[in-house]
Amino acid sequence: MLTTDHKQDIVVMGGGLAGLSAGYSLTKAGKSLTVLESDTTVGGLSRTISHGDFKFDLGGHRFFTQNKETNQFVKDILQGDYLSVQRKSKIFMKGRFFDYPLKPSNALFGLGLPTTVKALSDYGKEKVRGLFSNPENISLEDWVTSHFGRTMFLLYFKEYSEKVWGIECEKISQDWVAKRIEGLSLGVAIKNAFFNQGSKNIKTLADTFIYPSHGIGQISDRLMEEIDKENSVLTSTGVSRIHHNNHKITGIDAVNCDRTHAITGNEFVSSIPITHLVSLLYPAPPAEVLHAVSKLRYRDVVIASVMLNRERVTDLTWMYLPEKSMELGRIHEPRNWSPHMAPEGKTHIVAEYFCFQGDRTWNSTDEELTEATVKQLERLGFVQKHDVIDSCVVRVPRAYPLFEVGYSNHYSRILDYLEQFTNLHVAGRTGMFKYYNMDRAIESGIEVAENILKRNQASTKTLLAGV
Repeated sequence: MLTTDHKQDIVVMGGGLAGLSAGYSLTKAGKSLTVLESDTTVGGLSRTISHGDFKFDLGGHRFFTQNKETNQFVKDILQGDYLSVQRKSKIFMKGRFFDYPLKPSNALFGLGLPTTVKALSDYGKEKVRGLFSNPENISLEDWVTSHFGRTMFLLYFKEYSEKVWGIECEKISQDWVAKRIEGLSLGVAIKNAFFNQGSKNIKTLADTFIYPSHGIGQISDRLMEEIDKENSVLTSTGVSRIHHNNHKITGIDAVNCDRTHAITGNEFVSSIPITHLVSLLYPAPPAEVLHAVSKLRYRDVVIASVMLNRERVTDLTWMYLPEKSMELGRIHEPRNWSPHMAPEGKTHIVAEYFCFQGDRTWNSTDEELTEATVKQLERLGFVQKHDVIDSCVVRVPRAYPLFEVGYSNHYSRILDYLEQFTNLHVAGRTGMFKYYNMDRAIESGIEVAENILKRNQASTKTLLAGV
């Protein structure tokens, strides 16, 4: 509950994994804080939707990390209520299903010998060229071509990358590759298949992962429960203004139930989209910073879940659909992640549509999106229209930061400005404009909490030294 004048040691803006992890760590350290989340539930992109007796994640999010401390952190939060899931994925392209990660034999016979030979030849040429020159890679297209060859770029990167991001590969920054998002995963899989490079240490190709029994949102829900034991997590509470003076955040205005409340604090953590954060600052930032903000974009997602009177449709965790002839980008069947995600004898398919707010996909009605999803699933041979018993559509704004060529200059200008604030800390995927997987989002929140605690310890020592 908010009062008109609400005072906390720490205010956390955003109730996604990063904000909640920061709030949890600080709560355990005995700090007074409030977490504010504008949505009706916590978790952000990593939340689980309940629709009748069905549950589904916003795209199917596995948890996997090579950091033992982070792995134990999540296991402790879940209190043992998780499953070990075997990854089994496929790619549908050229009218055929390919294993993902690709197996050499699958790739060879699926592509045909001439295409495979051409791919290997192109790869060899790029490797030889790299011995005599150091190509300047600016775009995703540059980077992939120089690392894997033109044939592999056209086969496995171009269509899927452009479907995911909505712009041409020559306009996508090579940083996209460095962040190890799904387009790179496909490429690494191909490289592994053709060139016999082991995937044991390649995070995106891990064979097994842990998954909460009742959906990935269980992690966020448990973090919120632990915070609420000592502090508060307030949903349906958005930040409308952030006040600052002399390079310090002095307080925020929060809107809850159509009422605006003033909240002051000593430290402020933000995991809300960095572009939104800057727009809320009052007084407003300099014109050049606002211009930089206008140049950063996010990619949005629409999730369409189709409930079926079927016990099971596939045995897959994911299926990737790179070809532009199909609007769907990726699908998954939650029952294959956990039997608790659907009632007995029923299942559902969750489809992801990558889009921008205001485009045709985003503005389509729920009925239109459901109909389009069913038609494409029929085309894949998975369902028939009479199998459908219900549906649910969820629109997710600002789901993924979009790394366009030249974005880093704008991002650096924004970051330089925000770093002037001595008591503002940013964390998370959208908060830091970084393509973080779940483990890194959690770690970024914990890191912020640790930095705040270190600052407080240093301040205490300084005060004691002056006594």
